[in-house]
Amino acid sequence: MYSVKGRGAVDNYRVSEALVEQYIAGFSSPPKSLVLDLDHSEDACYGQQPLAFYNHHYGSTCYLPLMIFDGQSGGLIAAILRPGKRPFGAENAMIMRRVLQRLRRRFPDTHILVRGDGHFSGPELMGLIEDMPNVDFIFGFSCNSKLVAIAEPCRLRAIDAWVAAQSEDVVPNAVRLFDEFIYQARSWPKAWRVLLKAEVMALGENTRFIVTSLPGLDAGTLYEDIYCARGQAENYIKHLKGDLAADRTSCTSFLANCMRLLLHSAAYVLHQQLRTEALRHTALSQAQPSTVISTLFKIAVQVRQRKNKIVLHLPSSS
Repeated sequence: MYSVKGRGAVDNYRVSEALVEQYIAGFSSPPKSLVLDLDHSEDACYGQQPLAFYNHHYGSTCYLPLMIFDGQSGGLIAAILRPGKRPFGAENAMIMRRVLQRLRRRFPDTHILVRGDGHFSGPELMGLIEDMPNVDFIFGFSCNSKLVAIAEPCRLRAIDAWVAAQSEDVVPNAVRLFDEFIYQARSWPKAWRVLLKAEVMALGENTRFIVTSLPGLDAGTLYEDIYCARGQAENYIKHLKGDLAADRTSCTSFLANCMRLLLHSAAYVLHQQLRTEALRHTALSQAQPSTVISTLFKIAVQVRQRKNKIVLHLPSSS
């Protein structure tokens, strides 16, 4: 864990609260369900920024901010700048406790699904969600030797199906089989439902596991329709970083970099509101930020430098 204190920390926290509150205020009535997509993203650093660390997974010195999006609308709920090291389970739980409690106070009867990759399948966060009413999770889960042994029969069936398919006139791109079982890791407070995908394709095997508290629905539906949909959050992050430059965190103060991330996040919120409200029913209603910016805000200007002033000639029409 890490701690940053001071007046700037208070200001950052208040802006972060405002980010969550503006998301809540966007609903005219409590929704029946919400999907929260969690993801960490590399924010590469090229100077001596405080709390920037080398991350082996990305192969760079970076920050690793946490982004929380509405998985159904793409709305940004929270953006938290954090050091470049792998997050602890207790840290994820601490952040999500505050977000979930705030949502629950305003939406007491809304079902909330928390979705994320294997970074979030720690006992602290899963236990927190388990203790909250009408809240579920679906997370990726890292493989271990015990899971490999459990998955072996399904994996062999997938291999046999792939081999048999090679003799057919139309060879499938891949063979996917799904299974599920109840499993309890040593660090987990209880056993949960683990889903297995055994996939074989031309490039080789791709066996994946996810853990969930969701009841009902078969393993294939939960994996392909519910869990894989979280990949859309990566596009939202690309918009935030690529189009709105949220990765420009080059200040010499960590708190200043936190505020810079929040300001760029506010720009994302502004774009979201502009696109869904003012541009509704137009060609830009589904456009990404760079398209909206280049279409509506970027205009050609002729700059003329005089002896004592600079004159800007703007076009009379766009």
